[in-house]
Amino acid sequence: MLSISATNEWRTAHPGATIGLLEISRVENAHPSQALNQHKQEVEAHLRTTYQGFTRQDFLSLPVMAAYERYYKRFEKTYHVQLQVESLVLKGKNLPDVSPLVDSNFIAEVETLVLTAGHDVSKLQSPVLMDVSREGDQITQMNGTTRPIRAGDMLMKDASGICCSIIYGQDNRSPIGPETSHVLYVAYAPSGVPTEAVEAQLQKIEENLRRFSPGAILEQRNFLSA
Repeated sequence: MLSISATNEWRTAHPGATIGLLEISRVENAHPSQALNQHKQEVEAHLRTTYQGFTRQDFLSLPVMAAYERYYKRFEKTYHVQLQVESLVLKGKNLPDVSPLVDSNFIAEVETLVLTAGHDVSKLQSPVLMDVSREGDQITQMNGTTRPIRAGDMLMKDASGICCSIIYGQDNRSPIGPETSHVLYVAYAPSGVPTEAVEAQLQKIEENLRRFSPGAILEQRNFLSA
């Protein structure tokens, strides 16, 4: 089990924030899952029914979405889960097919609206810390582009550098791959997102994962609060 802690700087910069941690090992991720894909289609249909007739302002009136909108507005960005839900409901598009471990998170995200990243534990190096970005910080994104990170963003880092930030997403070193069998999901919830929503997100991810890997081992389900 990974040891993951939060810095005092993170707690000071983001009062009221919550980080949800879900670590699971012995997972089979190499092949598509019919059971998960069927559930994905059911969730897509349910969301289109639930949010039928919604406008962007209607989505932003949802408490969880509103909390993320406030956070992203500080960085002049739009919450990407909001765009994903709008794409599903308003444009009729479907969730992507990446891998069972990645899809398990995507499906849960559009249900709970809670931002979550997934990492291959074998690619992380202790210590793993939840922290806040500072001037001069950089991240190499999944597409290989190195970007400066604006100060004040919530992030996760390990001994090799920054693994993920809310605004700039994940690095190109630790994401889930087809070979991943030991996974860490990190749910980032700024102030205003209820802890219950974070708990629901982790529960849904685990339920999705067990649709294709029922024998997986729960290493930890923990929460860090500021």
